[in-house]
Amino acid sequence: MWATAVGVARVRALETERENALFRDPLAQAFATAGGLWPSSSPPLPDDEAARRRRLAVAFSIVIRTKFLDDLLQQASASGVRQVVLLGAGMDSRAFRMDWPEGTRLFEVDTAAPLDFKASVLRQERAVARCERITVAVDLREDWPAALAAAGHDPTVPTVWIAEGLLIYLPEDAVELLLARISAQSVTGSWMGLTLGSRGVIERFGADAGTGTAASMWVSETPDDPVGWLAGHGWEADSHTLRERAAAYDRPISTPPQREERPGGLISAVRR
Repeated sequence: MWATAVGVARVRALETERENALFRDPLAQAFATAGGLWPSSSPPLPDDEAARRRRLAVAFSIVIRTKFLDDLLQQASASGVRQVVLLGAGMDSRAFRMDWPEGTRLFEVDTAAPLDFKASVLRQERAVARCERITVAVDLREDWPAALAAAGHDPTVPTVWIAEGLLIYLPEDAVELLLARISAQSVTGSWMGLTLGSRGVIERFGADAGTGTAASMWVSETPDDPVGWLAGHGWEADSHTLRERAAAYDRPISTPPQREERPGGLISAVRR
């Protein structure tokens, strides 16, 4: 599934080329083209109009969620948090492209294959992290908290956790376990940023998705009450729709709202 992360890098590379880019990711193009998984030029869009629109919608959501989580990380850093954990880090390059306060430690948790691929690209690009970057090679279905602790994570100080484009691939029980594990290692003042599949997204995108595509592996959506759900785990959360955030970033969505568009799948939360 980690090839999907390379596809996400391709979207970020295209956004980086825009004059009014919401973020700039100088490493995205290198991730997207390494190993021949994606061509150096823009791949052709599908001939089918519906498929083309779905693909553009997914790409748009990746851009908006990236900006949303960038902002959350900056807010957490401004509040004094110096410990960052990226769960299912994929081709995330925030350790290299964002400005971090002195003393920040950033942990990238993922399986060995994507981390090894990523390391080869980073060596090729001679990339230098802007904070202390620590990779943790472990499957999130295993005892990743123990691996994270062994890598130096300190659960007695606040952490900002990011699960971007991850939970939609996990069944409900796995989502609950992940959140329970995060909560168990989060003291007061910790932050969390989550992206969830908005209501109806599987019906709209996954029903006729081709075998092996990202959408064909989507299994979970936003709970009916995400704020209440997270409150039950000890988090004070805010839920935002893609449409709300896009408008705030001056990238308004022109199409009418989809039915059941709420609740939103962009979640920011603070441990109280």
